[in-house]
Amino acid sequence: MKAKSTDLEKKLKLKFTNQSYLIKSLTHKSYDSKNNNEKIEFLGDRVLGLVIAKKLLEIYPDEKEGILDKKFASLVNKKKCLEIAKKIELEKYIVIFNPKNKKIKIEDKVIADCLEALIGAIYLDKGLSFTERFILNLWDKHIRASNITPIDAKTKLQEFSLKVFKILPTYKLISNTGPRHKPLFKVAVKLKDTKFFTSQGNSKKDAEQNAATLCMESILKK
Repeated sequence: MKAKSTDLEKKLKLKFTNQSYLIKSLTHKSYDSKNNNEKIEFLGDRVLGLVIAKKLLEIYPDEKEGILDKKFASLVNKKKCLEIAKKIELEKYIVIFNPKNKKIKIEDKVIADCLEALIGAIYLDKGLSFTERFILNLWDKHIRASNITPIDAKTKLQEFSLKVFKILPTYKLISNTGPRHKPLFKVAVKLKDTKFFTSQGNSKKDAEQNAATLCMESILKK
């Protein structure tokens, strides 16, 4: 475990004063049910959000709150964390339960969560200013690309429904299953003259976006 953390320090060109923070950030709960990265990930998620929100306000001081919120959502989410984590090959350094010492595929969510935990560890060890520089360095190209705000599927569907039918789409939560740490939401959406389109996601918001995507794809095929 110590070797993995040392290798990651070399890769990222940083040195922890307290190695225990780094080791904990890389440790999945399947390996150690007590000393793992769950709580430090909770911290890292908040630090990441603070840093990105602050940077967006600096770059776009005159932008409306709704647009800033969309930019923020495109930069701070599990998919973006996974993309950045894979860029630095973080999955190579995660300590996970593997009794037979075989090559295993680590789940995407575990990798994304580990990046947030790493951010939390850096914050605890080096403070906010250093952590801010670390985050902005990793997110740099993504922040620079944020001047183009993509319209998400749910917004597109809403605009289409209002234009054609003068009413909003109808969303319905079908189910919420799975363990607390890995929930699975099933959501359906329909417009005035369509059937329900159903999809899933690890959050209600993601499930709604996925269902909206299916609905929009069906509309565009017509």
